[in-house]
Amino acid sequence: MTVEFTRLQMVDVWGEKTFHSRDGAAFFIPQIMLARRHVTKKSERSVMHPLHIQRLIALPYFILGGWCLLAPKMVERLTVTPEYQHLSATSALFIGCFGAQAMLGGLFVWFSQWQRRTFMVYAIALLPFFWFNYWFVFEVPIFNRWLALDFGANAAMLALSLWGWKRMGRVEP
Repeated sequence: MTVEFTRLQMVDVWGEKTFHSRDGAAFFIPQIMLARRHVTKKSERSVMHPLHIQRLIALPYFILGGWCLLAPKMVERLTVTPEYQHLSATSALFIGCFGAQAMLGGLFVWFSQWQRRTFMVYAIALLPFFWFNYWFVFEVPIFNRWLALDFGANAAMLALSLWGWKRMGRVEP
């Protein structure tokens, strides 16, 4: 039995190609099967594209922001030192709002079209957050060691931003 394609529509979704047939059925073919036999540059063989790196940068916003949005009292109990905890409806509201804004920021990072300079500007913009993490854990101990989650997320986003900047240099001048 042969399937006739009246119109082929290729969609690139995270390394897969989708061919839509006349009857609406979709067939997924791994990108490796559709790749050309010759590759001219080593960078073209890499699976990690700047868009993938950009989406990895958005993940801490979704994970940590979602945690603040869905469980604000838990976040306050675990991350704020006891002498600064309020555990009130107001503090839960503020932490939840912070989480909602983080989720919104994650959506912007996920769906924006970043250029090479965007990765570098984002990396530079992350630097003050390292000072914040240090200051409010060690100098004025409002937060406890759980803020290491934020530090780790910031470090990962900084590394990903620099990697995206480097990879984007191979894609665009």
